[in-house]
Amino acid sequence: MIRDNYEQLSREIGDQAVLIAVTKYHSVEDALTAYDAGIRHFGESRIEGFLEKREALPEDAEVHFIGTLQSRKVKDVIDHLNYVHSLDRASVAKKIEQYSSHTVKCFIQVNISGETTKHGLPPEEVPGFLEDMRAYSRVRIIGLMTMAPHTEDAAEISEVFEQLGILRDSLRERNSGNIQVEELSMGMSNDYHIALRHGATYIRIGSKLMGSR
Repeated sequence: MIRDNYEQLSREIGDQAVLIAVTKYHSVEDALTAYDAGIRHFGESRIEGFLEKREALPEDAEVHFIGTLQSRKVKDVIDHLNYVHSLDRASVAKKIEQYSSHTVKCFIQVNISGETTKHGLPPEEVPGFLEDMRAYSRVRIIGLMTMAPHTEDAAEISEVFEQLGILRDSLRERNSGNIQVEELSMGMSNDYHIALRHGATYIRIGSKLMGSR
């Protein structure tokens, strides 16, 4: 099933975006099945179970932390991560700088929709935050991430993704050193088609790829 899902998604996505298999609710065996199907990018958002999967997956698997990363937990996981999709606090950047033995590719999480239940910086705070990130050599900002609202309204979802792209474009003139705002991490199982239309370069797929749990 995972292999069939991956082949179908790969045909839809083509070379436009990196497909991240969200395995947070799935077993080590499921993650290895996904790897055997050809998947090389894996998304986790819970510390529990993450290290076990990282240890089981081959070295060429790249692991993305896609949930909220607490400052006090950074030291436990950072050397096992390739990407962080949820950077929105300087305290986390400081811990990455302190504990990581490698440069970590990071997305700044932006709360485009303005929902109080969502994490992320308001768009107007992103430029200043970017400048603050220049102080951390082990933090490499590669783009922006957002989550669309839980709604069936495709126009509302589309607006959120469009606004993230506009923000990304406005920030490109700041690119230098460890700040290279080029990528867009947006789109999940229920809205990745819309995200792709608005230029997503990383999409995070759980149930559509791995099956429901």
